Amino acid sequence: MMIRRAEPRDLETVDRLLSQVLTIHAALRPDLFIPGTRKYTDGELLAIFADEQSPVFVAEDEGGAVLGYCFCQIQERRGLNNMPDARELYIDDLCVDASARGRQVGRQLYEHACACARALGCGAVTLNVWEGNTAARAFYERMGMTVRKTVMEAKL
Repeated sequence: MMIRRAEPRDLETVDRLLSQVLTIHAALRPDLFIPGTRKYTDGELLAIFADEQSPVFVAEDEGGAVLGYCFCQIQERRGLNNMPDARELYIDDLCVDASARGRQVGRQLYEHACACARALGCGAVTLNVWEGNTAARAFYERMGMTVRKTVMEAKL
């Protein structure tokens, strides 16, 4: 398996995988996610693929099929009175095709993102997991991640 930066030729597969994630999120939170919609247009995806501050990695098998992706964002915190300056890599989205789960694709994508973060001088890798997505939470805990903060809500 090879991990590489996403390219325009990956657009259709990445869009299909984004739909898999949206289906999971819409089932968990139909008040926040609309089934059958798209997170990004093709133009937005191509712009993200080209953005050095938002690297997208894909896992490709030996036959060239994309099995998963990891959307990342380099985030900087500077000039706050109460917090030190910091650079972090935020994982906005990580998905492994349903047909490829259990083959260590997610682990390899996650580890690649961590290696990228280290190379860029980041002090941490962060992400959000929707409450109720127990499989994702368990995966990230197996990767050694711990809870930094909890976002709470009161529906009105």
